Amino acid sequence: MALTQRNENASMLDAQVELYGNTFAFMKSMALKSAMDLRIADAIQQHGGGATLAQIAAEVTIHPSKISCLRRLMRVLVVSRIFTVQHPAPSVAGEDEPVYMLTPSSRLLVGSSNLVSITSFALLPTMVTPFLAIGKWFQNNLVPDQCIFKHTHGQSLWELTDNEAAFNAHCNDGMVSDSRFVMDIFIKEYGEVFQGISSLVDVAGGLGAAAHAISKAFPEVKCRVLDLGHVIAKAPIGTDVEYISGDMFDSVPPANVVLLKGDNECVKILKNCKKAIPSRDVGGKVIIIDMVLGAGPSDPKHKELQALNDLYIMLINGIERDEQQWKKVIFEAGFSDYKIMPVLGFRSIIEVYP
Repeated sequence: MALTQRNENASMLDAQVELYGNTFAFMKSMALKSAMDLRIADAIQQHGGGATLAQIAAEVTIHPSKISCLRRLMRVLVVSRIFTVQHPAPSVAGEDEPVYMLTPSSRLLVGSSNLVSITSFALLPTMVTPFLAIGKWFQNNLVPDQCIFKHTHGQSLWELTDNEAAFNAHCNDGMVSDSRFVMDIFIKEYGEVFQGISSLVDVAGGLGAAAHAISKAFPEVKCRVLDLGHVIAKAPIGTDVEYISGDMFDSVPPANVVLLKGDNECVKILKNCKKAIPSRDVGGKVIIIDMVLGAGPSDPKHKELQALNDLYIMLINGIERDEQQWKKVIFEAGFSDYKIMPVLGFRSIIEVYP
């Protein structure tokens, strides 16, 4: 009886650990935000990829009285696997300091192809605050134009980008950094997808990071970007990529290939894409870079990220789809076939054929 009670108590304590771990999981995000604000990864990189606390403190801007607090921040970043730490063997003086080192994750926060902008954008108070009221949002009737973001801020994310220049800059920088990162790997590893095509239009392509990467790798492909006028107005000039002001819900410019990177009203957009491309036998297709729930690696890390991303996209009334849901919208839009390649981490490449 005593053993049974002890096992039950141990289970309850384990449950408490799990519950509290989830309760305080937001501290991991805030620790990551602090690391980016302080540029800790850059500081460690300055010392060859490994630095003591004192060396980090000398590189970043913190008050001397906060160095002991920095150690506590680094402890969270280590258990979050943003950094790792080596503890040297104690010396006679006993003063050897642990050395903090970059991990594959924190290496994505330094260098020219880093993911600082998209990660910082996701952690802006403007983006985080709506989820504090998600319980209240669930209690209200679902209104198509009343997403969680608008429920909190009184305007949609896209309306806010129109009205606040600083937020718009954060959004654009984030989208560019994410596109560059993904497209660099896409082109290096799966560039054959673009072989043999002569023209491509990136629908809702923003400032054209994806189109520029494709144009650079395949100069024979005429690349264009379609987006709304206020986005195109901020696009770079004097490049090989052509920018077209327009609305993907109205029409899509003709091309051999249409590139999509996800959208909520997928059927309507895909129908416009189908009108824009030639038949399959002459190379017409739509390439979608998006998540396919359940596709890709089956480890808990990827499954968790897909589930989190599916909830996160509710911020703008978006939705992530599994293969059956993708199949439904693809065929409903009038296409004849598709192929899913779950090769971009938590995302997939989806080729859709007319």
